[in-house]
Amino acid sequence: MIHAEVIAIGDELLYGHTPNTNSQWMSAALTNLGVKVIQATTVRDEEAAILKAFEDAEQRATIILITGGLGPTKDDLTKPLLAHYFNSPMVLHAQALADIKGLLKSKGKALTPTNKAQAILPEKCTIIRNELGTAPGMWFEKNEKVFIAMPGVPHEMQKMMLATVLPKLKNTFELPSIYHKIIKTVGMGESGLVDKLQPWEEQLPPTMQLAYLPGIGEVSLRLTAIGSQLEKLQEEVEAQVQQLTLVAQQYIYGYDEDTLEGVVGSLLKAQKKTIAIAESCSGGYISHRITRIPGSSIYYQGGIIPYQNEMKINLLAVSTEALHTNGAVSEEVVIEMAQKVRKKFKTDIGLANSGIAGPSGGSYKKPVGTVWIALTDGKVTYTKKLQLGNDRLTNIQLTAIALLNLLRQTLLTHTTQQGCSSV
Repeated sequence: MIHAEVIAIGDELLYGHTPNTNSQWMSAALTNLGVKVIQATTVRDEEAAILKAFEDAEQRATIILITGGLGPTKDDLTKPLLAHYFNSPMVLHAQALADIKGLLKSKGKALTPTNKAQAILPEKCTIIRNELGTAPGMWFEKNEKVFIAMPGVPHEMQKMMLATVLPKLKNTFELPSIYHKIIKTVGMGESGLVDKLQPWEEQLPPTMQLAYLPGIGEVSLRLTAIGSQLEKLQEEVEAQVQQLTLVAQQYIYGYDEDTLEGVVGSLLKAQKKTIAIAESCSGGYISHRITRIPGSSIYYQGGIIPYQNEMKINLLAVSTEALHTNGAVSEEVVIEMAQKVRKKFKTDIGLANSGIAGPSGGSYKKPVGTVWIALTDGKVTYTKKLQLGNDRLTNIQLTAIALLNLLRQTLLTHTTQQGCSSV
């Protein structure tokens, strides 16, 4: 395979003032092209550090992508350092100057000396035209290695990559085909999945690799196949996914770009069912996730955030006896919340949660992270107790995932069992 390294230049990246989204985007684009990214480096705005990064990358990789440091200010060092690295004089490039003039004219602006200086580039470079900004990109070749420098502005870099860099790399190098398949799972942690999937993983062919990508409440599995024929790779990966489904079907909720709320929405639409939700500890976050999906108005009728006990009584008619006897964070109260919100909105399904998100407010019997969730369809009610951690935002996210997954599982099983199931 052809190896690549991504170099992002700028103090603002190291200080944390600007997120380094460029390295992630470029790595994904190169991977899809069939280029293996072996390292991503972030470098400060300092001559020796940048030159050392160039030297090291040339030893490791065939393709070196660079972003940042192409502006007109004193701390923008990439252009002169590339001229030094390739022993090239700086000259005014007529095409670059014409592009800059055209861009400024389209915006009703005049050419300034600073703008003109952007067209002064190393003589040995091939210009990569910038349709969205005044800093041209540069393509260098040395000892069968390619250096490509682009602006740090994300949309400018992405336009250059899509329009020029990726097609030119494809024509320059003989690249293999790479096929990725992402399998989205929920309901089991990474270590549990590793143990469960070990027999399946051990029989994977040597041309296929599995990676575990854990997130908050979810784990994605990435299957990657490398070869010469893309269609054959797709067939081989899909065959392995079918085998995986036999082992872990209950945990798999989707693939590639699927989201848990999107999958749940599709199930609700297919079954022509509606939902309403009473959110206490999640404060509307679950409704936000549900309504991010286009067309959610077909199945989502609305929600209530009865954060205080008085609102649980006044808005949902939760019994004062249940609150006083069991407390707001209890199975009894969360069942009432789900039942009452379902009746209030006249939906097929009612959902609810109540808990102690933290970092304070817990007790010996109900420590921080204690959350109850409930679902009812008027005939069957399901509840689950979650014992989470001390981080407030994480607890809110995990509550949302647990309740959405409970809804997903209920819709998939079509159960008619009566009574209440609690964990």
